[in-house]
Amino acid sequence: MLLDSFLLRAALAGLGVALAAGLLGCFVVWRRMAYFGDATAHASILGVALSLAIGVPVTLGVLLVAGAVALLVFWLTDRSFAADTALGVIAHGALGIGLFAVALAPGPRVNLEGFLFGDVLTVGRADLALIWGAATVAGLLVWRNWGLLLTSTLSPDLARAGGMDPRRGALLLSLLLAGLVAVAIQVVGALLVTALLIIPAAAARGLARTPEGMALAACGIGAGAALGGLGLAVAADAGVGPSTVTVALLAFGLVTAATRLRSG
Repeated sequence: MLLDSFLLRAALAGLGVALAAGLLGCFVVWRRMAYFGDATAHASILGVALSLAIGVPVTLGVLLVAGAVALLVFWLTDRSFAADTALGVIAHGALGIGLFAVALAPGPRVNLEGFLFGDVLTVGRADLALIWGAATVAGLLVWRNWGLLLTSTLSPDLARAGGMDPRRGALLLSLLLAGLVAVAIQVVGALLVTALLIIPAAAARGLARTPEGMALAACGIGAGAALGGLGLAVAADAGVGPSTVTVALLAFGLVTAATRLRSG
């Protein structure tokens, strides 16, 4: 059967993550939340340690920790802490504690390279179902709450005037990003998931005139980067995660150059 091909599973997994990352990445760019992506992604290593310690699937451990970090950041930044300070402390603190905890985990020493940079070639059918299930849920939630998310992102005051709670939009986005990190760690790894969020969305900004157009363009660029990165990795015998980010960065450079030439 077709799904018996590990390259096809890898391509489908990368495509699912890239589509969700492109959509959510637009809000990350609009809200200037790049550091939030780093915080949840770095905390995923602590989730790996938790899953090893209590014997649960890695995805579940990462989801629990990333979700807790998302709630913690939301709680701290809603009070007296500056957002960048809270995110900096949590991002680097969680990464340090996670690496330390993994080193202390019982049993054989864990090779962290797959968690840090991704190992999409080992994706199985269950992983594929989880990735596409999460991507579908994220897409449906964004579609159902598009007005809330967009208005609270662009103007919290306008959202309040329209009877919407911008804090609800921020919390929903934070939890969606945490879920994305949990399923993306196997595809691009903890260190590169933020790049997959930001680079396609940043490239799409130069191609679209509306938020909806930017979201569609970001999904398209992300999908192209995922498939192109897999092809580049196979051709160059390199890691799929770094190759995916390399293709995304190339797309960003081409779009930026074309935009500058057109406007100049």
